[in-house]
Amino acid sequence: MRFVIVTGMSGSGKRTAMKMLEDVGFYCVDNLPVALIEKFVELIAMPNSEVNKVALGIDVRADQSFDGVCRILEKLKENGYLFEILFMEASDAVLLKRYKETRRLHPLSPEGRVIEGVNKERETLKEIRQMADYIFDTSNLLTRELKEEIDNIFIHNKEYNSLIVSILSFGFKNGIPADADLVFDVRFLPNPFYIDELKHKTGNDKEVQDYVMEFPEASEFLKKLVDMLDFLIPNYVKEGKHQLVVGIGCTGGKHRSVTLANELYAKMKDHGTYGTKLYHRDVR
Repeated sequence: MRFVIVTGMSGSGKRTAMKMLEDVGFYCVDNLPVALIEKFVELIAMPNSEVNKVALGIDVRADQSFDGVCRILEKLKENGYLFEILFMEASDAVLLKRYKETRRLHPLSPEGRVIEGVNKERETLKEIRQMADYIFDTSNLLTRELKEEIDNIFIHNKEYNSLIVSILSFGFKNGIPADADLVFDVRFLPNPFYIDELKHKTGNDKEVQDYVMEFPEASEFLKKLVDMLDFLIPNYVKEGKHQLVVGIGCTGGKHRSVTLANELYAKMKDHGTYGTKLYHRDVR
């Protein structure tokens, strides 16, 4: 039997993940009281049980203590029960934005500020996060990308990439992306905007790519950037980072940054030890 515990930050997409697991054949139980977890596992693990895939959702609630969850899970492990933990995560800024859009109250701060509830919840979930087999940061993850990750792990049994590297092109005139961890400025390269036949094309067009990459500075920059990321990424993984956003910016975010982001993605996408995503924020 495959038994998955789904938990994490409120507003990070736990229920969406549970729905996706249900769609691929998991028997899903959400919001089970902590005191009933052990008995539930004993029942579903009985030899005559017809259920072979189970997902259990566990939430932080104001009306019950979460302290006992990790102790129960350790006890289950000692008793020979096998399970995996899927932890859903998102940045504070993204969680606050989602709560603002839905106008919901945070379960740990129903009468106070949402950020206070988020901080309490992070502290409460710190221990179970360390126990997690999979950590999904949904800050920049589209719904279809989340489904793809869940399918890869729980249907196709592919190896999980603990770090997702998002390569993001952007235009400085529209502001630096708030979620960027590393920002690189490629405005030192000649601008195709001033070439009439390239002005209305983008870095997704071969003519623009050929123009930008014909300058030796572009290739040299790309080489040095790849070398630096090859050094940084293993150290980020070692420190437990699960999401790295690499921003590459030019003036308008249509030509030089798009070209370099495409080139960087092409060199990193098949690495294997981490997942890679490509986004062009301002290309349109």
